[in-house]
Amino acid sequence: MYHTPSLGRSDDSAVDSSSVPGTPSDMSMFAQAYSIPADSLDMGALPERVGTPQPSRYHMALPDILHPETASSVPIRTICCIGAGYVGGPTAAVIALHNPHIRVVVVDRDQRRIDAWKSRHLPIHEPGLEDVVRIARDGAAETRRRGDSPTGDTMDAARQPNLFFSTACIETIKIADMCLISVNTPTKTRGVGAGRATDMAALEGACRDIAMHAKAGCVLVEKSTVPCKTGQLIKDIMEAHRPGVVFPVLSNPEFLSEGTAIRDLMQPDRVVIGCESTISGHRAAAALANLYAAWVPRSRIAPIGIWSSELCKLAANAMLAQRISSINSISAICERTDADVGEIAKSIGLDPRIGPQFLKAGLGFGGSCFRKDIASLTYLAESLGLPEVAAYWQQVLTMNDFQRDRFARHVIATLNNSLRGKKVAILGYAFKKNTGDARESPALDVIRILLEEGPKSITIYDPLCSEADIKRELSVLERDYAVSMPSGPVEVVSDPYTACANSNAVLILTDWDMFKNSKPVTQSSKPVTIAQTYDGATPTDVLHLTPRIERVTINKPPTPPRTPKLSPLAPELNTRLLPEPSCPADCTVCRSSSSAGMSAETDTTTPIDWATISKTVREPRWVFDGRGVLDARAMVGMGFRLETLGRASMY
Repeated sequence: MYHTPSLGRSDDSAVDSSSVPGTPSDMSMFAQAYSIPADSLDMGALPERVGTPQPSRYHMALPDILHPETASSVPIRTICCIGAGYVGGPTAAVIALHNPHIRVVVVDRDQRRIDAWKSRHLPIHEPGLEDVVRIARDGAAETRRRGDSPTGDTMDAARQPNLFFSTACIETIKIADMCLISVNTPTKTRGVGAGRATDMAALEGACRDIAMHAKAGCVLVEKSTVPCKTGQLIKDIMEAHRPGVVFPVLSNPEFLSEGTAIRDLMQPDRVVIGCESTISGHRAAAALANLYAAWVPRSRIAPIGIWSSELCKLAANAMLAQRISSINSISAICERTDADVGEIAKSIGLDPRIGPQFLKAGLGFGGSCFRKDIASLTYLAESLGLPEVAAYWQQVLTMNDFQRDRFARHVIATLNNSLRGKKVAILGYAFKKNTGDARESPALDVIRILLEEGPKSITIYDPLCSEADIKRELSVLERDYAVSMPSGPVEVVSDPYTACANSNAVLILTDWDMFKNSKPVTQSSKPVTIAQTYDGATPTDVLHLTPRIERVTINKPPTPPRTPKLSPLAPELNTRLLPEPSCPADCTVCRSSSSAGMSAETDTTTPIDWATISKTVREPRWVFDGRGVLDARAMVGMGFRLETLGRASMY
């Protein structure tokens, strides 16, 4: 374990720390090495391996972060989560679920977003999120549980709500014992570092609000993905507004994957907590560790230095993105050599040193994380005078762009190098399945290239992305083309069969299960036991999975029953759910669902009927699979011509 330098000026800091500039344009100071006083080391105990740092006597005297009693002087009664987005909302909900004695308030200045969190139509889609929010936000009813003991039945007391959503940011900050900073940190679009550096405006604004209104000793927790040394920037802001007042700063990066965020929160493989090497820093970290310990084994909580914590999130995403670009580079070779990238990925994934994760060839990575974080990493490396490191990681982005560009140009080449008078159907806009997030989708780049050829129509269907979100993302193309109808060719529809009708080509751009053409499993008349459980992640029983069927109305065409939904709540908690908040008469979500003849809960698992689609598309029935979800033999048997990334063309 190494000696972590403390942040600048603290009540009990015994180690000097280098100051860093608050703007990303001058990061040369970041490269300074922190020295360890010679008298703080046991020189006789140094290892034979040169350069291995050893803990100082001061560090060894600091309280144990993983010991429950370390945080006895840091009571946490109220938590303020600043930012009600993809990180703040689910994280706050799970913390509130497992800590019913703590009041958790999520604040955001967007009134519409807060209203959505209070309603039955949450602003983001995550499997299991609705049930977690309902228990923590609405509470649970009292119920009688039949007992086997001689004393008879037992009563489960009603659970009171402890998760709240509000736009009263300042008022909530004033009473908070801990503030989770979960604001958006996008890539800068202008100025120094545009296109790569992280835009810290929202984080700086949140820190200023905390500095001016929070009570002394409030613990600040970085949840947003930020550049290394952001902790010093926060300390500088706090010191400028409240000189001499102690505000411990922690780094607690999230490692959530959209589509499985609740599973990742319920059963994390690790919880990283970065802190400064001070007594107050360790106590604050112990307080945060106690919150997680309500459902996460302490063996999975990893206390590390704050700089390492800030950098490890960027490094983790860069490593995952690197694997995607690596297998995509192999897919290009496969298409020229008659090799099958799926077979290659399977074979190399059997090597335990490599493993099978993130070896699925496709259109590359999208979403709000990977590209942004790698761009931030390259900018950091260049600022530190490491151009070779920056060039290495930049190539991951270059390969990602190359993959989607060559896919789109292959579509154009196959359609005789012209899209004039032709309709292209796009199935899937979200960057991955099980999420309604339309940001940074690979579909955007594909559509951009298709628009260059002047198609008659581009029809988009996605089961979860809203029409408004898709059009907002496509609006960046309007500088060069008329995009959306009636002036442009792009139309967003709510039905896959309408999207594909009379199309010259069908493009699969998201790996939704409903687009797969594998044969549905015959439903058994006997009850089916779902073996998948959340095992070992918590001593409580609220995480056991239970099947729950949701009603859905499907107008076209008849299909097999949908897959049961898995709830993260125990059966007894499911029965104690209180009625959902009623929607106002003018609820746009309810109105749009009613007009489409569907349930407000969209079905994303029931397979579409490709045989029906084969009768409505134009000859020669081209289908371009950008996600590797279709079985070639089955598609050819229905009369389609299938082109798949990573496989040589059959035509």
